[in-house]
Amino acid sequence: MQQRGVGSGLRVAAWVLVPLGLLLGLGGFGYFFTSYQGVTVMGQSMEPTYRMGERLVVERLDTGEIRRGDVVLVRVPDRYGSAPVLQRVIGMGGDHVVGDENRIAVNGKPVDEPYVMRGEVNPASEPYDVQVPNGRLFLLGDNRGNANDSRFFLDEQSGSVAASGVLGRVQEGFAVSAALLALGALGIVLTLVGIGLGIAGYAAGRRTRRPLAAAQPRSVV
Repeated sequence: MQQRGVGSGLRVAAWVLVPLGLLLGLGGFGYFFTSYQGVTVMGQSMEPTYRMGERLVVERLDTGEIRRGDVVLVRVPDRYGSAPVLQRVIGMGGDHVVGDENRIAVNGKPVDEPYVMRGEVNPASEPYDVQVPNGRLFLLGDNRGNANDSRFFLDEQSGSVAASGVLGRVQEGFAVSAALLALGALGIVLTLVGIGLGIAGYAAGRRTRRPLAAAQPRSVV
């Protein structure tokens, strides 16, 4: 009777842990892989902020969530071989952006750029004074001496790119993504433990239901 109670308890625990584990696993991993992606920095245009070969996590977002100063992964048709690139948002739709090799101002206010690599600016770059069209972004690399950015496409809608081409924003820090992965891993562990308890409970139940062998009659001499 005691063994039957143990088997029943194990099966109940399995019925709790397996669904809970699946919920956590699918929720954690599912949300991570639908909301984030990993990228590798392929060039030097974002140095010193991000260096070539560095692995980053990019968070997918709607165009309405983009902010000035964000580093975004963007795909621009007819530029860069249609490969996605990392660049920083300087101006958004409606912004007036003025810049040269020493400073940038957006809507008349100087922009503080502690992230920019100091040194020579690309000699092909010229001063610019642009109005960013609505629904578009003016993007620059942090390494102004080695970045093929909006400065070099000023004859194409003021060098801007469509905000709809943004694939995601680089996530600063890994707290959220690490938490989601940890939640998914916990879900897998709980699922496996639940399956193990279910198997143990089923085996214990089988043992309690096994019929006892009939006693053999004693022979009388």
